This record gives sequence, structure tokens and C-alpha cells, in this order.
Amino acid sequence: MRKIIVFILCFVAIRGADAQEKDTSYWQGAGSGSVNFSQVSLSNWSAGGDGSLAFNLMFDYKLDYKKEKHLWQNYLELAYGMSKTVKEESKKTNDKIYFSSLYGYLIAKNFYISGQFVYNTQFANGYDYSVEPKMFISQFMSPGYLTVGAGFTWVPKKWITVTFSPIAWQGTFVRNTRLLDEDLFRVKSGKHCLSGVGGNFKLEVTYEFLPNMTVYSRLGLFSDYLHKPQNIDVKWDTQLTMKINKWFAANLNLNMIYDDDVMILQKDGHKGPRLQVKEVLGVGFRATF
Repeated sequence: MRKIIVFILCFVAIRGADAQEKDTSYWQGAGSGSVNFSQVSLSNWSAGGDGSLAFNLMFDYKLDYKKEKHLWQNYLELAYGMSKTVKEESKKTNDKIYFSSLYGYLIAKNFYISGQFVYNTQFANGYDYSVEPKMFISQFMSPGYLTVGAGFTWVPKKWITVTFSPIAWQGTFVRNTRLLDEDLFRVKSGKHCLSGVGGNFKLEVTYEFLPNMTVYSRLGLFSDYLHKPQNIDVKWDTQLTMKINKWFAANLNLNMIYDDDVMILQKDGHKGPRLQVKEVLGVGFRATF
């Protein structure tokens, strides 16, 4: 799976670069990379506290192709962050690999028949620090999500894309056997993949609502026709970027997930689906290209 992902990313990059050399009028590419740091040092501080060091790396790139009746949209988002205090070991605070590709063929004004591919996982192990010794509860492709669907795409404005796939397959992958045995993702032991067939809806918005202030928001909904279709999986990512100058910016990232198949282990030992929320706020170096 890792080799397939690398191949896809390289193909998109090479294909985009090759097409831009031939005719740049059909291609539009834009991306950014940012590095945020925070550091706290205390010496004889009467109020107490603990020194800390943290960093957060983020990268995103969008490459779109539009010619006559053809539309091809590609988006890559990567993020990784860690923090460390004097008294505790390093802990992961942010980790994301997200890639989507959508092809559409125009059948009416701003309306396309389309197919899409969405992939999502993380780079490194994530741990539960409430137990001794610590135990990892996630790693690369444990879980990993792959969604492939066919349907329709509506692009009423340059800054908004709406896609509905009444026929979509969603795979949840867990390659680690220990996590399979703990039944945290409803993937049966020995199978390594949970398949779902249902309807998928995705809304993407990129909008500069004030000078130097841009919001990117992505909402994904999936209903499995064969397993509790009323329990809709929700994935909502929002990134607010406030540009300070050419090289520095403030970023606010908010991620919310509800997946009925993901069992969150509580302190009392019970497992069940829960609303997952992550917020990352940082100020640091940012470059656009």
C-alpha cells in the first residue's frame, strides 16, 4: 500500500509538471508549507510549571486541470507535530496524510459526472499514555481509509466544489494484528480490511473572506447502506490562515470525526464511538508556491 501511495503522488506531480510545460493555461497549482515552534523555559519560577518544546509541520498542495469538458482536481495535505516537556517524553500532537483526486466530465453548466478517490492515514505510531507501559493505538495504515466513488460534481463557483457519490466503496484498513484483536475498528481478525458500500458526500470550500485571511473547509459524509445506514460517518476539517507578512502566518486547524466503527477506549474500560475533536493553533514561518 505504501508503494501504491508513493506512485500515485509521484504520478500526479510528474503529470502536472509535464502538462504545465506544454500548456500552463489548463493547469492551476498552488501550495504552502509552514513550520510552527513554541518553547517555554522556566528558572526558579514561583508559580510553577514545566519547560516545553513543540513543533508542527504542515504542507498542502492543490493541482487542478480544466480543459473544455474535462475537470481533474487533486489535493495533498500532510501534517506532523510533536511536543516535549522536561518531565515527560516526546508525544505526537499532529499526524495526517490526506490525498484526494477527482475527475469530472461536463454534462451541464457547472455540473459534471465524476469519479473520486480519497485516501487518509497517519505517518507514525500514536500512543495511549494513560497506561503503563504505554501502548500504541494507531500507526501507518492502522487505521487507513480509502474511498472510491462515482456520481456527480457541482462547481457553482471557483471556491466551492460539491460532490455526491450515490455509489461508493469505503475500506478501513488495519494492518497491525494486535489492534485487530482488540476490535477497535470493527475489522475482523485476520481480514485487515472492513468494506462498506454506501453513499458519499463531500463539500470543499476555499474562500478569502478578508484580506490575508483564508478559510479552507472540507466536510465528508458517508452512509453504509448495508450496516446501520442511519449512523453517518462525519469527517470535517477546517483550516484558517491569517497571513502576517510574506513569510509568517498564523494557522488554526480544527478537525472533527465521528465514525460509528471506531471504538474509543474510555478510562472505565468501556469502548464505544465518540466525537473526536482536534485543534491546532500556531504562528510561524509559512511559504506559498
